[in-house]
Amino acid sequence: MRRIPLPGCAVLAIVLAAGCEEKPSPSAGQQPSSATSPAQAEGRVPPEKEAHAFMVKVEGDLRRLWSRASTAEWIKNTYITDDTERNEAAAAEEVMGYLATAIKQSTRYKGLPGLDRDTERKIHLLQVASTLPAPSDPEKRAELAGIASKLNGIYGKGKWCGKEGSGGKCRDLEELSNVLADPKSTYDQLLDAWAGWHTTSRPMRPLYEREVALANEGAREIGYANVGELWRSGYDMPADQFEKESDRLYEQVRPLYEQLHCYVRQKLQKKYGKERIPDGGLIPAHLTGNMWAQGWTNIYPLVEPFPGQASQDVTAALKQKGYDPVKMVKQGEAFFTSLGMDPLPPSFWERSMFIKPRDREVVCHASAWDVTFSNDLRIKMCIQVNEEDLITIHHELGHDYYYHSYYTLPILYQSGANDGFHEAIGDTVALSITPSYLHQLGLSGEVAMNEKNLINSQMKRALDKVAFLPFGKMIDQWRWDVFAGKTQPSSYNAAWWEVRRKFQGVGPPVPRSEQDFDPGAKYHIPANTPYMRYFLAYILQFQFHRALCRIAGFQGPIHECSIYADKQAGARLKAMLAMGSSRPWPDALQAVTGERQMDASALLEYFAPLQAWLTEQNKGQKCGW
Repeated sequence: MRRIPLPGCAVLAIVLAAGCEEKPSPSAGQQPSSATSPAQAEGRVPPEKEAHAFMVKVEGDLRRLWSRASTAEWIKNTYITDDTERNEAAAAEEVMGYLATAIKQSTRYKGLPGLDRDTERKIHLLQVASTLPAPSDPEKRAELAGIASKLNGIYGKGKWCGKEGSGGKCRDLEELSNVLADPKSTYDQLLDAWAGWHTTSRPMRPLYEREVALANEGAREIGYANVGELWRSGYDMPADQFEKESDRLYEQVRPLYEQLHCYVRQKLQKKYGKERIPDGGLIPAHLTGNMWAQGWTNIYPLVEPFPGQASQDVTAALKQKGYDPVKMVKQGEAFFTSLGMDPLPPSFWERSMFIKPRDREVVCHASAWDVTFSNDLRIKMCIQVNEEDLITIHHELGHDYYYHSYYTLPILYQSGANDGFHEAIGDTVALSITPSYLHQLGLSGEVAMNEKNLINSQMKRALDKVAFLPFGKMIDQWRWDVFAGKTQPSSYNAAWWEVRRKFQGVGPPVPRSEQDFDPGAKYHIPANTPYMRYFLAYILQFQFHRALCRIAGFQGPIHECSIYADKQAGARLKAMLAMGSSRPWPDALQAVTGERQMDASALLEYFAPLQAWLTEQNKGQKCGW
């Protein structure tokens, strides 16, 4: 499973697109100003009108600056060189400088009596727009932009060439991940691939420490205690309340995860022995089929509840049917158009990166883009013909259809209702990739969904959706403590593994020290992309799915529902997407679900058959860790 940040701008991690009318923009380096007339200077213009004029100018400027920065980032991600890194850093620095000044100037209007709703909303969105706030000092700002680009480049160029003197072939993340995903790999091969990739992040450590210091300084300048508080303030509620909300959601799903963990550990013990995986112990990270132990789908053959039952080998079917990367993307597009949505623009097919180029370094981490913020939709993937990438394509196209739905709104409304919404849309659609849907496509035979097949099917999906939940929670839990100073640089790695132990019940397969920087081996740390969005998305996608199934008139269990070709469900979804971030997220949630609180009950309803089965299987086992 590969998950990505929103539209490009990973260095800036700004979750915005564009498409508003071009406004007069300042020349490079010019800062926003609200003093646009002598009347304003003399105080004759009402403050609320001054605030409105200020925001109109800022939005025009941001469209130009973000478009330039996003273009530079696309080039760097698809052609990594020292030159493209410098170009990206320069564009990022310009945005950082402008944004820092604009946010500070906007504080004079916050809470101003008489503000219209749109201006008040836009001021709030502006103030939480930057996930990497820059200090006002130009030298520090340039340093921060350079560090951000360099961290991203180190990740993209990372390779493991084997132990010194081994003469081993250098392998990148894709090749190493394929080793972990291969059920034929030996224990030692898995260990070598995992440990090898985790050496690539060691050079990031001093850079990351400095990035935290500089970004925290920038956050304090715009009124936040640290970057973590800034991130948590972007959810239409106070920062401390959001942290409690994330805790509440996790407690809803924790019992299901613990049952899955207990069952999977039993199965891994049988293959690798209790001396490596003791009763009541941690699962070694390299045995989960995934470099970060965030999704366990690749070990399904080891944990399949009822071996020999009819199942859907979608990967084999894709290859047999002659699917290539472009045909897979066309299939993803077909699902969205079946709901009544527009075909992707011709430029999407001309400008996207679907396969890994042979002639240059690229960032293969899948991502969706609107590069010039004007419906310039693209995806960037190194697609392999398999089931996992087919699902990932649906996820990425969910982002692109969100961008397409709101690109005509004012630029500060061109983002998801919250970042979890953006991540959830494609996955909501992917929940409709049911056995009946695959049979329609000719990618599986007609399989009767008896109890054994149902449990097999739910297990396979839970190894993705349920196994991910604690990982989605812990990434930002670690960073919030880092930003707040609770975790000092001297214990970055120890704290990383402590939070993984607490939430995931997963441990390192070999001893780790503070010479390592294992957080940096996960893309979203060097890319400075907030991760709570993914945790929320894994909750919201089931909430959306249940609501859309009801809208479609589906009467059975929600795990059997596919909204494919249902125009009524598609119309309701489109209406919500078109809102962008113009309203607080509870309004957008209500537009689809009729509910105003994020709730994991739909996820638990979806997996109720599996949870009951797991509870029975785990009787007498020492669950927990």
